[in-house]
Amino acid sequence: QVQLAESGGGLVQPGGSLRLSCAASGRTFSRYTMSWFRQGPGKEREFVAGILWSGGSTFYADSVKGRFTISRISTKNTVYLQMNSLKPEDTAVYYCATGLAGTASSTRAYDYWGQGTQVTVSS
Repeated sequence: QVQLAESGGGLVQPGGSLRLSCAASGRTFSRYTMSWFRQGPGKEREFVAGILWSGGSTFYADSVKGRFTISRISTKNTVYLQMNSLKPEDTAVYYCATGLAGTASSTRAYDYWGQGTQVTVSS
């Protein structure tokens, strides 16, 4: 049974940084994509960043390019999202997701989801 557990959310001022973690368990993820999505108040869930577990290729939403970095440590089955230069519009619940998704950014491509962690950017 695949389980994803996010951590690292919190309150941060505009321009600040946070690092989110997603600990994955329950299977071998070598063929999987690990991605971060977010859902702001009154908004649909949207793709943020993804990484191919094998090889480590990454891809990002335009809104976060240059500010966010996704990475993984294979031996720990953990994926990270380093978020810099945070803006109020980054406020959302951030979800970790995985599936045989390739470089897909649609929620429908992902089979497993974590419970989410709240990120609030406010002064």
